[in-house]
Amino acid sequence: MTHAIDKLVIVPDDIDLSRSPLAGQLGEETYVLGAFNPGFTRLPNGNLLMMVRIAEALRTPIRDGQVRSIRWEPTDDGGRYVLDAWLLEHVDTADPRTISQRGGGWTIIALTSISWLLPVELTPDGLERVAIHYDKAITPQFSFQCYGVEDARISKVGDRYLMTTCSVSPERQSATLYSSVNGLDWTFEDILLDHQNKDMLIFEGLVGGQYWAQTRPLGHLYFAYPPGSEWRAGPSINLATSPDALHWKPHREPGLRPHAGTVATARMGAGAPPILTHDGWLTLWHGVEPKEIVGIYRTYWTLLDLQDPSIVLRAGDAPLIEANPELTRPIEHQLYLRDVVFTTGIADGDTAGAPGHYIVASGEADLACRITHIPKSHFVPGE
Repeated sequence: MTHAIDKLVIVPDDIDLSRSPLAGQLGEETYVLGAFNPGFTRLPNGNLLMMVRIAEALRTPIRDGQVRSIRWEPTDDGGRYVLDAWLLEHVDTADPRTISQRGGGWTIIALTSISWLLPVELTPDGLERVAIHYDKAITPQFSFQCYGVEDARISKVGDRYLMTTCSVSPERQSATLYSSVNGLDWTFEDILLDHQNKDMLIFEGLVGGQYWAQTRPLGHLYFAYPPGSEWRAGPSINLATSPDALHWKPHREPGLRPHAGTVATARMGAGAPPILTHDGWLTLWHGVEPKEIVGIYRTYWTLLDLQDPSIVLRAGDAPLIEANPELTRPIEHQLYLRDVVFTTGIADGDTAGAPGHYIVASGEADLACRITHIPKSHFVPGE
């Protein structure tokens, strides 16, 4: 599917690393591996905000038979960034994002970059930059964030902004929560979900007086559905509820599961925080078709019941958004992944001059930030 308004609004060269939290600490040149997967919301002044994941990597990671990665560590006066070195014969670097240790009974990786979050303010239509707020960046604060803070998702519930992130470390890969009253100044709240439960999105509104969220537990073992089932075993989008957005209980009923009839969504995860429409909760999520190391990422949509989000009302079978090589052609020299679009936010785009559309934010190729305008009628006829 093609869209009339569809463009990249942030690319790696837009980021000034002299203002990075790593600046001057490593004695090594770094570069922006990706500026992508943005949390997305509308600010009180009417502008849009992207909370952009900046993946910052060493320009020369391999030296003297070793590959090096960046790690944050706590110190008495706050924290610092340091380098770790791994012997090349002990690791696999086929995936440009990871340093995978050989041997052992399970997968152990380090990362080729460390991530921090950068607030970028956009015009109300999302198509032009207004300001890059380097002074309000979100950076590691705790040992469980030593490999970085990744993939923000922002929901506005009442008058409060809630931002879930993935905090990465050898201790755990966990879902963590920040809150804000204005969308720009954020306070760390706590760990929400423990190891390998990521892509956590909070619904933009209460259901029956409870906070609801989509989650995506990961693992290497899944139990088979019976022969002939309409479902495929594997990563799925689960549901959880909370009285206060801090203490979460898994919901008994399943959420969204991969269908057995297609490999296009063999693996799936939540994308944009579900938003309220007249007919139900609109959720955008990613389906991954197996291909080589990473796979093909596409965005799909589903409408969930207002009172019971475990009930699917309707869904689109065809992809809503796919990777667009034309958009990344000007930055072709920086590409290290292809066939990846990762939708992370949606906002109401209605204005007097342009009614009836949503503004969708995505990461493109783990490299850049993309804005797409999509008519509301695509999801909810008559709206």
